[in-house]
Amino acid sequence: MLNKYPLWKNLLIMAVLVFACIYAAPNLYPPDPAIQVTPARSGAEMSEQVLSQVREALGDKQIEFFGEEVKGSTALFRLTATDNQLPAKDAVQRLLGDEYIVALNLAPTTPEWLLNMGAGPMTLGLDLSGGVHFLMEVDMEEYLKGKMTNYREEFRNRLREENLRYRRIQLDDGKVVISFVDAAVRSEGSSFISRNYPEFLREEKDGEYADLVLTITEQKIKEFENYAIKQNLTTLRNRVNELGVAEPLVQRQGRNRIVVELPGVQDTAEAKKILGKAANLEFRLEAEPGASRFATEEYGFRSEERRTARLEKKIITTGDSVTNAQPSFDENGFPQVNIDLDSKGGAVMTQVTRKAVGKRMAVLFVERKPKTTYDVVDGKEVAKTVQVVEKSIISLATIQSTLGNSFRITGLESAEASELALLLRAGALAAPMYFVEERTVGPSLGKENIEQGVNSVILGLALVLGLMAIYYRLFGMVANIALLANIVILIALMSMIGATLTLPGIAGIVLTVGMAVDANVLIFSRIREELKAGRSPQQAINEGYNRAFLTIFDANLTTLIVAVILFAVGTGPVKGFAVTLSFGIITSMFTAIMLTRAIVNAIYGGRRIDSLSIGGRV
Repeated sequence: MLNKYPLWKNLLIMAVLVFACIYAAPNLYPPDPAIQVTPARSGAEMSEQVLSQVREALGDKQIEFFGEEVKGSTALFRLTATDNQLPAKDAVQRLLGDEYIVALNLAPTTPEWLLNMGAGPMTLGLDLSGGVHFLMEVDMEEYLKGKMTNYREEFRNRLREENLRYRRIQLDDGKVVISFVDAAVRSEGSSFISRNYPEFLREEKDGEYADLVLTITEQKIKEFENYAIKQNLTTLRNRVNELGVAEPLVQRQGRNRIVVELPGVQDTAEAKKILGKAANLEFRLEAEPGASRFATEEYGFRSEERRTARLEKKIITTGDSVTNAQPSFDENGFPQVNIDLDSKGGAVMTQVTRKAVGKRMAVLFVERKPKTTYDVVDGKEVAKTVQVVEKSIISLATIQSTLGNSFRITGLESAEASELALLLRAGALAAPMYFVEERTVGPSLGKENIEQGVNSVILGLALVLGLMAIYYRLFGMVANIALLANIVILIALMSMIGATLTLPGIAGIVLTVGMAVDANVLIFSRIREELKAGRSPQQAINEGYNRAFLTIFDANLTTLIVAVILFAVGTGPVKGFAVTLSFGIITSMFTAIMLTRAIVNAIYGGRRIDSLSIGGRV
């Protein structure tokens, strides 16, 4: 029988529509603007005193809030207006200082029953939701200083191995100065360095000692800089991925800067805390009781501020050698971090600890933290942020046996163990970084963008619906139903996979609307032609859909290929447009062909009819 779908196909279409309505529904519940308060230090608790201070700060600024929530160490305060987010953040941050991180957030309002089904709203991009824009600068001067320090230690070891006697090796204004015992040994040393370290320019100087001044070449400096930027980019991307921030933008800007943009729908406070930490590890032996103070340094413990220990200045290895780090618990249930080192780091660890069994080894946590101060300039208070390096001991344990590529760090709290494992697993920053600019893309701007985008979709949709209904009559109404279903299915798909909707994505939806209508226009025009050719209404419907299918399929396939290429090679907004367009092509094929055919079959199929309400003269 012509134009009758089997029961299973009708049930399939109904199931898709119900499924789409459920998973698109969370987008009807817009999130509340909020500020989030989190301790800068992991493991710290959110006290009632801090909550009282936040309430006091908001009250002083006459900022209305509701729905105060505390989960673990994080407090969330929902605000009544998006325009109050920035004033609220500034007021609370000033009152609490650098011990707490205050960030903008969007608190979800999706009903619990939808969340239990795995449904959630679409992720909005930075241009729609607002969010944080960081401009971070790599401290190349500090990074190159560290590289030169490593060269100095390497020269000491290599020259001793070659039995080339020297009096001292020191750094002077970014150069390595080696003082040999006499000119003859200096000549041998210069030849050795020329063969093994071509990246250095050599200059001989006579004076109190036979000095050899080594200056690193500009080409090598550029290599170091490029490596530092690439490694830091990788590390920042890994850290963001570990945090689950959707569609972040992490890219290089200029010679030594990196831009990071995070959409505001994620946990921006945690992201800011992790990104802002230039954290690393240093493994050092505890100094002997009679060791010279010039070869040792004293540090406090991270968990016990009054307790200190004196460590050797010489570093065994650093977090740069860590290939994997996972938090776990020991046999007594105490938190620990299992560490895996690369071959180089493992070899050095084995060599040092083989001779140090019975001694204690410290794990030093090195953290570069921002500190905010306020100065008065021209009668106005101006905030200034400087970077402060803090080093604290997180573990000091006796070496029971020779350590190799794998060992564990103990003496941590559970939150500290998880955070340390995340930072090490994501990779250490090759060079220290600091924030030079932090901009907030206001939620009010995002709201305006959303309104304009939605208005463009509604206007385009209204025009299309009106024209289709007028020109194709009943068939036009069928196409309109399919068009609305297409948008619902598209939103449901994007919500399910966590795709990020941006302004270009909205443009993709508008384009999808046009493509979906275009498919129905082809089908309906074909049906008209079949009617003009003398076919019966039932035959015209059947032939119209069957013959138009190949044309529609070819046109959509070529567009889909272009969309896939855009997704593969594009970034940011281009990728967002490509995702929306790709899904739109698939959903429009389903609704324009299967759904409209099912509705038309329900209206006309399986019975004798003399005419079709399809407009025009047939």
